[in-house]
Amino acid sequence: MTQKEKIAYLYNAAQKEVKENILNYWITLMIDDDQGGFYGSRDFYNRLNKTASKGAVLNSRILWTFSRAYNTFKKLEYLTVAQRAYEYLEKYFRDPVHDGIYWELDYLGNPVNTQKYGYAQGFWMYGLVEYYLARGEKAALDTALRVFELLQEKALDRERNGYWEAFARDWSFTQDVRISEKDLNENKTFNTHLHILEPFTTLYRVTNDVRVGEALKNITQLMFERFYNPSTGHFHLFFDDNWQVKGDLVSYGHDIEAAWLLWEALQALGDENLISQYANTVVHIVEISALESFDVDGGQFYEGNSQGIVDTDKHWWPQAEAVVSFINAWQMTGDEKFLDFAYRTWRFIEQYLIDPKLGEWHWKVNKQGKPDTSQVRAGFWKCPYHNSRACFEIIKRLSNHE
Repeated sequence: MTQKEKIAYLYNAAQKEVKENILNYWITLMIDDDQGGFYGSRDFYNRLNKTASKGAVLNSRILWTFSRAYNTFKKLEYLTVAQRAYEYLEKYFRDPVHDGIYWELDYLGNPVNTQKYGYAQGFWMYGLVEYYLARGEKAALDTALRVFELLQEKALDRERNGYWEAFARDWSFTQDVRISEKDLNENKTFNTHLHILEPFTTLYRVTNDVRVGEALKNITQLMFERFYNPSTGHFHLFFDDNWQVKGDLVSYGHDIEAAWLLWEALQALGDENLISQYANTVVHIVEISALESFDVDGGQFYEGNSQGIVDTDKHWWPQAEAVVSFINAWQMTGDEKFLDFAYRTWRFIEQYLIDPKLGEWHWKVNKQGKPDTSQVRAGFWKCPYHNSRACFEIIKRLSNHE
């Protein structure tokens, strides 16, 4: 297959997938007309759990996804879903006393976990900025700037740098800061910093606010200078307050997701010195990922450590991020091997993860390609974000090649 044919295939497949499968699934099966907002969960077999709790991450990612869908396709139905998410977050998730958003509500919209996680605030901000771009809602942009100010005021460690992981409802410190049970209980994590960098990038592009630019530059440099390990080509995941590395787990998906998000941040900053300083590192991260964490079938293994691969399952979201990062590396370098990797990974997604019968994508498959039926199809963490964003990025990046 020629380069032109691969580009055309990826472009057309992404258009079809995001419109006919991903967005359609969430519109037809996840809107909660009884209690408002969106349902909290459907299992592997699409059985609805009407009383599942509603997460800040899921709802913020829905806001981002459907705002971006409208910005891409200009279809009013997508804007209507985005508005639903925006209004539900504002009415039920936003803390009217201490601001910020709660982590979790019950299915009726009552808060059940009022902790303030930097990760959730970041995704709310990310959705708000995209919604502003879709609808021109100044209140949404004002709120995004307010969230930025909250993070700078409450979450930024001004003595040692970096952002603390989580707080109690009133933004006081709390003992358990983990966003999931598999995480180490440490105050500074790669995952949260990555998903604070992400909205800072879009907020800076939209506002050109000097304070946001300074914060974006700071967190970008932190990612390269603190989190990135040049001796391995991977990122450290957990630190204590004093930047002591904790554990040696490697998240292959976060590595490759970070590569293109960091390049986006550098482009937004427009600092040629920083771009030239870190461009080779961005490409190297992708090269290491391709070398160490991808199977012969084109799918990426989940996790490793200093000894090598420790989890050979292939989750939906790292594959989606890999396609974008490979295309980004190809656009940066012109090296066709990266486009080949993008194409192979997309074909893996089509063969093993996309479900043409029940809709959406499987959470994960094992090394043999068998899906895990114990995992939900939609839920607290299984959102229309990584996969839809991959499609939107493919469409945007390859449209000029069509």
